[in-house]
Amino acid sequence: MRPGRPCGWPETGNLPASRAHARASQGEGIAMLRRRTAGLVLATAVCAVVATAHAQSPGKPVRIVVPFPPGGSVDVIARLLAARMTEISGQSHIVDNRAGATGVIGTEHVARAAPDGQTLLLNTQPCVVNVPLMGKVPYDPIRDFAPVSLVATAASMLVVHPSVPARNLKELVALARSKPGRLNYSSSGSGSNPHIPAEFMKQLTRSDITHVPYKGGGPALTAVLGGEVDLSFISLVAVLPHVEAKRLRPIAVTSAKRVLLAPDVPTMAESGLPGFEFSAWFVLMAPAGTPQPAIAAANQLAVRAMQSPEVRERLLKEGSEALGTPPEAVTALLKSELVRWTRLVKENNLKAE
Repeated sequence: MRPGRPCGWPETGNLPASRAHARASQGEGIAMLRRRTAGLVLATAVCAVVATAHAQSPGKPVRIVVPFPPGGSVDVIARLLAARMTEISGQSHIVDNRAGATGVIGTEHVARAAPDGQTLLLNTQPCVVNVPLMGKVPYDPIRDFAPVSLVATAASMLVVHPSVPARNLKELVALARSKPGRLNYSSSGSGSNPHIPAEFMKQLTRSDITHVPYKGGGPALTAVLGGEVDLSFISLVAVLPHVEAKRLRPIAVTSAKRVLLAPDVPTMAESGLPGFEFSAWFVLMAPAGTPQPAIAAANQLAVRAMQSPEVRERLLKEGSEALGTPPEAVTALLKSELVRWTRLVKENNLKAE
């Protein structure tokens, strides 16, 4: 057995040079940002209280644009956030779904919106992954937006159809290596949150599994439930009922630690891929140029909303963790994620399908 190979992995060639990439990635992401920004939360909130009265137009609804269809994880979190922000501020916050092109349409809409504090964007990984994946997108995820807050994170679960003869990650990888290109996985589109961890797993294990993109998370889940595809990475809230009903078999969760809702399901790292961590993140942003008082007020509302016991408990039941950070955490996260996933896209020559 070669030094550095995870114990028990099949002897079918070296794990890639990206093992170093995995180790480097291990120090990146949400945990690092929590440590870096924890001390800033209170100061930001206090400053925002002063700014609230000057932030937005009284009586005019604030739109939270979701660049994905209704019913997905971004939409669910946006509606919780909007409802709680409305309760706290007395000003209406409404969700505006503008789906299409794996988030590009809605994201561009906000980038071009008036920077008056009345338009916000709740987004996730595709807003940065689309940049290297598509080659050219009509927005810059750093330059064209003013960060507000990192509001939540959520793990996904790798599941297989019961017909797949694999009960853990080691067996699944061995099966994939024995049948290159024969296994397939569903996603909600190129650059989507199911697509990214699947390609990350393929890179680290040097396995060949075929990507089958669908138009949304619902069809992607239906595909693996019906046996149209063999496996998928699905959000916990969507997949757990099917796991409990034994319609799908759990393999591993993508977070750094086991999740409360599925304590018996190991992490990808525990299953033999040290350094594998993927948590969907949800960031609140505004168009670049939005006045600082409006940003401070929106941040204060978002932090208060996500730290409320009702929201924290609801998200916990859905496999998500409520956060609420200063704006600086968003910028740090976007920059690190852009580097991380650009590397993945280029190393594996991924293209939008």
